[in-house]
Amino acid sequence: MDIKYTKNYKKSFSKLDSNIKSKAIIRIELFKKDPFLKELNNHSLSWKLKDFRSINITWDFRAIFRELSNWTYEFVEFISIWTHSQIY
Repeated sequence: MDIKYTKNYKKSFSKLDSNIKSKAIIRIELFKKDPFLKELNNHSLSWKLKDFRSINITWDFRAIFRELSNWTYEFVEFISIWTHSQIY
């Protein structure tokens, strides 16, 4: 799996506290091994983000991404990390 990170992702990641950063790194490593691992809760979003999906970083933080290779998960681009309330 080839993962890219947008400038927006890097900017939002840099603003997180170190605990959330560590959890994000761990969760993305799990995502690389199995994007549909139950604890990641990989799911599609709705409304203005209907073309994107998210995984759980913590109970509140989500990593937003889009799959770029016709659902083979060969190429993935992470867009941002937001709290659940920021998404909706």
